[in-house]
Amino acid sequence: MTAPVTIDDIRDAAARLAGVAHRTPVVRSRTLNDLVGAEVLIKCENLQRVGAFKFRGAYNAASRLSPEQLAKGIAAYSSGNHAQAVALAARELGSSAVILIPEDTPQSKKDATAGYGAEIVTYDRYTGDRVAIGEALAAERGLALIPPYEHPHVIAGQGTAALELLEDTGSLDTLIVPVGGGGLIAGSSTAAKAVQPGIRVVGVEPAAGDDTKRSLEAGERVSIPVPRTIADGQAASVPGELTFSINRKLVDDIALVTDDAVRDAMRFAFERLKLVIEPSGATGLAALLSGAVPASGRVGVIISGGNVSPERFAELITTRV
Repeated sequence: MTAPVTIDDIRDAAARLAGVAHRTPVVRSRTLNDLVGAEVLIKCENLQRVGAFKFRGAYNAASRLSPEQLAKGIAAYSSGNHAQAVALAARELGSSAVILIPEDTPQSKKDATAGYGAEIVTYDRYTGDRVAIGEALAAERGLALIPPYEHPHVIAGQGTAALELLEDTGSLDTLIVPVGGGGLIAGSSTAAKAVQPGIRVVGVEPAAGDDTKRSLEAGERVSIPVPRTIADGQAASVPGELTFSINRKLVDDIALVTDDAVRDAMRFAFERLKLVIEPSGATGLAALLSGAVPASGRVGVIISGGNVSPERFAELITTRV
């Protein structure tokens, strides 16, 4: 059976993104290396357009729509970063976007999405089904729906981050990737295992939102209550069907990190690496610093995003529960 996403799909996405998405830098730190006992190479997707890796997948999917569909517009549902990504992709392609966003999404993410020209529709993430609401909204208005992870073109776009990391750094022993709905790690593991079959791919979830870990252990998708965690971009209750079909074959392990470990990682990144990272973006680094993922050899870490307001960032790095 043909894989839903292949390395050729990811390389094709990379060609589409060339000159549109940033080729984000890889940061190194001797202090970090000494702390964890490994050579750590950090892929800074917090410095990507819209401040997160999501632009890669959104643009790759949107750029494949017909001129007729682009004229009608694009819809998406998102906790924030995919919202901004689709809004910017639509603007880049001369289209329009309508984005369904949880009411409690940080205001900075709502403002940024609107700033890219999108219309915003809100819902209650704890009582509403965003997929059903999003699909109904798209159907009602005749919009092309680009989901945050359940789409092969989105997954292929996200995989370009890991492809770039391996191209820029060479062989890695371990690749650590944050996990929400599973699109980033699905694309990353597809790219990494194709380029370097022996690499170990480890996902990281907030301890309160361990749906992917439970699902991999059970061998089937497991649903949990919507998690309450500072890592709002990883507040998934069940893995995506498409992403899980990939991750169950390619992901070697899932580690869990507490909110306090995430705060510590954000503080370390700010003080020692001079990077501003949102909570969801910091979980991979948190897993290393807390020992949730034992490190050795050469370790790649994807920092998935940096969209956090100054006020919220200051509150998070100065508070430890």
